[in-house]
Amino acid sequence: MIPTFPAADYLDLSHTDHRPLFENTGNAWEALRQIGSYLQFRLKPAIHARLIGKPFISGAVFIGPGTVVEQGAMIKGPAWIGEGCHIRSGAYIRENVIVGNGAVLGNSCEFKNTILFDEVQVPHFSYVGDSILGYKAHLGAGVILSNVKLDKSEVTIATSGGFVPTGLKKFGALIGDRAEIGCNSVLSPGSILGRDTILYPGSQWRGVLGEKQIAKQRQTFDIVPRRE
Repeated sequence: MIPTFPAADYLDLSHTDHRPLFENTGNAWEALRQIGSYLQFRLKPAIHARLIGKPFISGAVFIGPGTVVEQGAMIKGPAWIGEGCHIRSGAYIRENVIVGNGAVLGNSCEFKNTILFDEVQVPHFSYVGDSILGYKAHLGAGVILSNVKLDKSEVTIATSGGFVPTGLKKFGALIGDRAEIGCNSVLSPGSILGRDTILYPGSQWRGVLGEKQIAKQRQTFDIVPRRE
């Protein structure tokens, strides 16, 4: 039997204003296909944010009240950003990005065709493409959610029972609520992290990490005396 990955098993849908994206989906990642059309028909561009300096904002963009956008940020619509967020200098938001309330999108972080739930934090030097991050998920500095296989073929999910096809050639990761990913970790395309998981810093992850589990990638050191 092929396993399924329904949104409700990973994501608290009360912590997004965009629940319709996940209706009629068998697997959570199917919502990624719908972002473009969803924004086309539902987005009403408006900038209610406090702008510091002159950040670049173009295309169809909605930004909610209480959000701060710093100079040096670039937002290319369509994009829908919620209330009380902090879009820091150097953040690059490019097309089909949906951000919940209270999120932090930080310096030198790039976002593309992605759904971020409320209070997600991606503060430093990360790439988030074709991915879904649940409520209060946090990415340490330098985390990369790789979204394309080297041979450009369909992304599959590596499970104990075999590979699950996604029907997508671009799919980064499904990150459950409150997951913590340590600095400089790289997740291969089609990675799944359950709720309340921890991935240790410097990890190279592929496959599925179950709810409330911790993944530690250990390394060994050869320590030798320094030569005079």
